[in-house]
Amino acid sequence: MSKLKVTLVKSKSRVCERQLRTIKALGLGRRTSSVVVESNDVFKGMISKVHHLVKVEEV
Repeated sequence: MSKLKVTLVKSKSRVCERQLRTIKALGLGRRTSSVVVESNDVFKGMISKVHHLVKVEEV
């Protein structure tokens, strides 16, 4: 299974609580922090909810 590198590129300020929890569940903290996750439906769904805040690359 392939992996995805998710990088937080926008600030977390002024986003709703639900999106903040999604960012935290992905393992992202500060802006420009990155994490490598499996490319499965669970993570793809989480990424789609915060797609305007993150950059996704296939690893």
